[in-house]
Amino acid sequence: MQNSSLKSQFLLNPGITYLNFGSFGACAKPVFEDYQKWQLQLETEPIQFIVVEGPKNLKNSREALANYINCNADDLVFVTNPSYAVNIVAKSFPLKANDEILSTNIEYGALDRTWNYYCKKAGAKYIRQPITLPLISKEKIIEDFFKGLSKNTKAIFISHITSATALKLPVKEICAIAKEKGLFTIVDGAHAPGHISLNLAELQADVYTGACHKWMCTPKGCSFLYVRKEHQHLFDPLVVSWGYESAAPSHSQFLDYHQTQGTRDFSAFLTVPKTIKFLEENNWPQRAADCRQLAHKNYFRFCELLHSQPLCPVTDEFLGQMCSTPVQTNEPEKLQRLLFEKYNIEIPVMRQDEQVFIRYSINVFNEQQDLDKLYNALTAIIAETDLIKL
Repeated sequence: MQNSSLKSQFLLNPGITYLNFGSFGACAKPVFEDYQKWQLQLETEPIQFIVVEGPKNLKNSREALANYINCNADDLVFVTNPSYAVNIVAKSFPLKANDEILSTNIEYGALDRTWNYYCKKAGAKYIRQPITLPLISKEKIIEDFFKGLSKNTKAIFISHITSATALKLPVKEICAIAKEKGLFTIVDGAHAPGHISLNLAELQADVYTGACHKWMCTPKGCSFLYVRKEHQHLFDPLVVSWGYESAAPSHSQFLDYHQTQGTRDFSAFLTVPKTIKFLEENNWPQRAADCRQLAHKNYFRFCELLHSQPLCPVTDEFLGQMCSTPVQTNEPEKLQRLLFEKYNIEIPVMRQDEQVFIRYSINVFNEQQDLDKLYNALTAIIAETDLIKL
């Protein structure tokens, strides 16, 4: 199936040039139909769906996901998004006064806020260690990162693929070094599943969270939290419910605590087996490789237009299907709205501290003409407005 025919497999508005898959993904039609099937079952017979069939269906879905990312199914639970997962971890992590969580200065803003909140409550510190941009090598990233290490460091928190800057970080190597130093390792893999090869057994992080509703193409609100078995006892549920001191406990307190939360529609979680089947049927590793090639070959072009430079070597080692280009603008929100309202282009223009980045995402429904349209729009904006400074 060629990309042109795969485009028909998505529900996105055909009048919009969609270059923002990275934010919330987009659900494939066969998966969305499966989602609606589960929702109809819920409304047809809620008791059977939630109480009787729910645990079995969730188990089937967890097993499919565990096989896809190579971990034990009992070591992961479904959550609505990675922010929810990191809140579980940060709220319960045993922090004391003057302890430190070591992170980078290019993490996702919502999770910076999460760690700042819980660190402040404990009198601890969240260290946003600067990473030199542009990246030049894995070794330099690792060197930069561990400059933030101190005798008070208790854990590391790092993105597998960053949000605003769209950079693949060497988390496997960083986790290995951290473990040698006796540090707890927490990885935000929101952008990884379905985007790059993910093998949790090989990665060996203590905690990993990822979104299925981004690059895996599930419905919104389908993500997971993985915790190594020996650490699961550390993390309380955000919502204390029937799973606490359960009248009918399962074999896993971790599952009871985090899976059983009263009335909620977990239909999105149940679409994972159908999603994986869709990816397999459409040879997703090859599709992803094609998308990376399209993303990468256009990167220099946009950097030249915006008088910028790539944030890293333009290779699979540092970039997936997203590329971020620094853009000089004092009004990123206005630039983003102009691109959407006048040019019908959906693309984020994001702040990261004092810098601003425009990030395009490429998936199977995108073609060269989509990036040409973005290039022409930015060229017109530069010529006709003062929104972008060169």
